[in-house]
Amino acid sequence: MKQRSTNGRNGAPPGTRSVERALDVLRAVGESRPEPGLSELADALGLHKTTVFRLLGALERAEFVVRDEDRQRYQLGPALFELATQARRATGLHEAARPELESLAHDVGETATLEVLVGDEVLILDEVHGRFLVGGSPEVGMRWPAHATSTGKVLLAAAELDGERKGTSVRRKPAGRLARLGPHTITARAALERELEKVRRDGYAVGMEELEPGFVAIGAPVRNAHGRTVAAVSVGGPKARLAGVRVRTVAARVRKAADRISRRLGDPTLPHEA
Repeated sequence: MKQRSTNGRNGAPPGTRSVERALDVLRAVGESRPEPGLSELADALGLHKTTVFRLLGALERAEFVVRDEDRQRYQLGPALFELATQARRATGLHEAARPELESLAHDVGETATLEVLVGDEVLILDEVHGRFLVGGSPEVGMRWPAHATSTGKVLLAAAELDGERKGTSVRRKPAGRLARLGPHTITARAALERELEKVRRDGYAVGMEELEPGFVAIGAPVRNAHGRTVAAVSVGGPKARLAGVRVRTVAARVRKAADRISRRLGDPTLPHEA
């Protein structure tokens, strides 16, 4: 869990401090794996248990967090997901992407997702399950380390490219250690550098058992009206169905879907479809 504390915030009116602390608690619950308890949250935030318990109680009553009564562990609640749904719809990204996710899942048969970069992680904004019973099972709201996912590699690769176009310096690689999650997770920074260069050349990324054993995903970038990459679309499923020649076939399908979403968002770098 990331350490954070509101104790050092100066100049905030007294009435807002509790709100800031409640938001910190909410973020800490969302960032923690596994689900945190009261002691873990208090230690991570540098707050007294009584303060955190009071804030959790308020968040629980509002359904922003829910508590497992048996284990006394906390997780994000339904009210937060309702707000997230409203927020993603407000951007227009959800409406632009949803038909393509449905089409991808139907045509390829695997789960299709829409994801964005949040710090060093990717966040699943939307998903449509494929027709196969056995496959990937991402969930809206889940986060994964960007370096271990196809969408994350797409977004990390695009972040530096977008920065170069603006003449700014953008960190392309996550900070800290590159954790190993699957048998082929990229954990060396030089290897990740080479992989991101390849993603920029190819226009898509493949995650071959990088997130977990037997799981393969293929992602492509979605750009907005300024030509900036704002999200990535992916298809993911078992290696038994996504390997060899089929990777290239599915990659072409994912790229076309991402381009159609980008056109709906006004991407000026793409020609209009006939």
